[in-house]
Amino acid sequence: MTALLDSWKVSENVENSDFINEVIYDYWICCISREASLLGRKEVLTGKAKFGILGDGKEVPQIAMAKVFKKGDFRSGYYRDQTFMFALGLCKVEDYFAQLYSDPDNDPFSAGRQMNSHFATRMIDENDNWLDHTELYNVSSDISPTAGQMARAFGLACASKKYRNSDDLGHLSHLSNKGNEVVFCTIGDASTSEGIFWEVMNAATVERVPLVVSVWDDGYGISVPKKYQTANGSISRALSGFASESNEEGMDIYKVKAYDYPALCEVYEKAIDKSRQLHRPALIHVEDCTQPQGHSTSGSHERYKSKERLQWEQDYDCIVRMGKWMVENGIATEEKLAEISAEAKAFTRNAMKEAWKNFASPVKSKERELLEIFNSIVAEHNQLPETSELQKELSTLFNPLRYELLKIARKMSNLCSGLNSQSVDNLREWILKERDLGKSRYQTHLYSASEKSALRVPIVPAEFPEEPKMVNGYEILNKFFDTALMREPALFAFGEDVGKIGDVNQGLAGMQEKYGEHRVFDVGIREWSIVGQALGMAMRGLRPIAEIQYLDYLMYGLTPLTDDAATLRYRSFGMQMAPLIIRTRGHRLEGIWHTGSPIGMMIHALRGIYVLMPRNMTQAAGMYNTMLRSVDPAIIVECLNGYRLKEPMPTNLTEFTVPLGVPEVLSEGSDVTLVTYGSCVRIAEDAIAQLANLGISVELIDVQTLVPFDLEHNIVESLKKTNRVVFLDEDVPGGATSYMMQKVLEEQGGYFYLDSKPLTICATENRSPYGSDGDYFCKPSAEDIVEEIYLMMKEADPEAFPGQPEGIIR
Repeated sequence: MTALLDSWKVSENVENSDFINEVIYDYWICCISREASLLGRKEVLTGKAKFGILGDGKEVPQIAMAKVFKKGDFRSGYYRDQTFMFALGLCKVEDYFAQLYSDPDNDPFSAGRQMNSHFATRMIDENDNWLDHTELYNVSSDISPTAGQMARAFGLACASKKYRNSDDLGHLSHLSNKGNEVVFCTIGDASTSEGIFWEVMNAATVERVPLVVSVWDDGYGISVPKKYQTANGSISRALSGFASESNEEGMDIYKVKAYDYPALCEVYEKAIDKSRQLHRPALIHVEDCTQPQGHSTSGSHERYKSKERLQWEQDYDCIVRMGKWMVENGIATEEKLAEISAEAKAFTRNAMKEAWKNFASPVKSKERELLEIFNSIVAEHNQLPETSELQKELSTLFNPLRYELLKIARKMSNLCSGLNSQSVDNLREWILKERDLGKSRYQTHLYSASEKSALRVPIVPAEFPEEPKMVNGYEILNKFFDTALMREPALFAFGEDVGKIGDVNQGLAGMQEKYGEHRVFDVGIREWSIVGQALGMAMRGLRPIAEIQYLDYLMYGLTPLTDDAATLRYRSFGMQMAPLIIRTRGHRLEGIWHTGSPIGMMIHALRGIYVLMPRNMTQAAGMYNTMLRSVDPAIIVECLNGYRLKEPMPTNLTEFTVPLGVPEVLSEGSDVTLVTYGSCVRIAEDAIAQLANLGISVELIDVQTLVPFDLEHNIVESLKKTNRVVFLDEDVPGGATSYMMQKVLEEQGGYFYLDSKPLTICATENRSPYGSDGDYFCKPSAEDIVEEIYLMMKEADPEAFPGQPEGIIR
């Protein structure tokens, strides 16, 4: 490619030679990107790839954007930005097609885990140490949900603000150059209809962060024209109220045509320089983008666009118009443009072929290995005619994928069950190797596996004096946060009512006054972008503790948690991480939206984030200590009704840790194992005292962390002793109690030790109503536990436990 570019360069003696050569290079990149899009669609339609989401029609704006993207800057974009990646040298054409083919060995962005045009760059090393972000072009790992990149982009930009305004982050100079980094966010025009777009634009304007959002406006959201998407048919007009003439407030809004190369370059230079200097957000509305091939490979835009619109898109194609501008201004001749286009096609096609070869050749080799094994099996076991059929099926596969080879290999292995021969042994060995390879490719990097993993934080038990001081639960948290903020200058706490009043339960009372508004601060009612704020800050080496005021409100923040935070390490194949901590409070209080315990929803939606359930504020402090010593993300759910309950103050409050995945036996017993967590622990303790008076001995286990759950299988050891188990919580039927049951009975093998049917005690299916009466009828009470366990024991020994509880209401 270098030789080709050199042949097109004009002599240094020519006036403006540097400028001319730069434009020619830009045009070359545009042509390569367009050809990659065209070939990408063909590869999908011919069956070599599963799906294609392509960046054609947006090439020239992305060239302009790439020109002002400096080392240290961050991109939080979406699946149309291939030209930007090509221009910065962050993506080779071979890389582009490797991801299209889902090649786990040669896709540098996700190791075959993400669909094409979902980009990422490495931000951490293999040991979870931060790389020098100031010397890198930083691309945060893309996700597919529309507008999902917005919240992360806001958080990345907030990090720049913190680095600029903090005097004690010098030890993190490899992560920021005094906050001079701009965050480049890209989004399709139709996705600006999503609520999080507006939430972030508002928050970015309020917070004054260096976030520049480029809107690629091609007039459609798949088949739906923007007149049905956007007020006044223009996102820049709709956002005009955010603009201001002042340099202190508001955001800058620019409009520019997608085909106007010089104007694009001018706008991007102006917008980025201003945002970098003033930490002022901006919107660049890039109008008149086109879709030469429609939205994706799933259909044709000819189905919903008129002939006139299709002709207009051809006439105003950004590459065509850029070429005309180059000819009109004497930068290149039409003949040279044609030559560049032809060479770009050949170059891209060759790169595509190389990518396919790199992907297909190892699979072909595996196919040959397997066929040799099949041939041996057929020769040794010709009494099974089905083996010949599978042999023939394997030999006729066309461009097979690895799963197809493994699938047919397992069929053959199952067919050969009970047979013993070298060929069958070879087959089983082949299957095991492929299975292990597949697991390493597709089931790793959900959590940290380095020495910085939360699972490897040393266990330090809490210590108490002989006569401990009894204090309110919130006072323990308050002292903990005080010492944590003093110890770690990169620690930030924020959320609704967190700053001035120190949160609604006083856990952070006085912290803003002591450590400053930049460390402990209030934000608006905007849970989605609170999560994004924490995510982006954590991706840049800061340690945010973001508060969601009540667990019920987590629904607003669930999308960025499940789509972005929980998948970040996994989808980037361990190249990126975000050790954020979400602090919230839940379980029982009173009110439909203030007593929620949707734990099943959380543990099933948030794998990739540890879910911690402290029973009191001392345990909560220990869990914060653990997570702040690790690089894994976590949600810590404090007990909403426990802040004013008395607890002993530990003497090593800032040092002790609570290990993850290690349940605690709170009281020993011999008849029944009772497994629970959080606020239910206190209810269980009440019930156990009542059951003791009835002659029933209950072993109470606090699981402490639901994800991970009992890693050493301690609960089944209790079950071996009691032979009966009850799972208790405040979730709906089939929620977290079912999760715990599956873990203990199936995964730990507890089923084999049962003498009685396992029991779950949980809330009713409806939301818990307001008022104590409603709470009593809809959430588990101590009496519920007593009666249910009494019936369990009565079934086992009717003579020892006569009578029938009359008060069961559940």
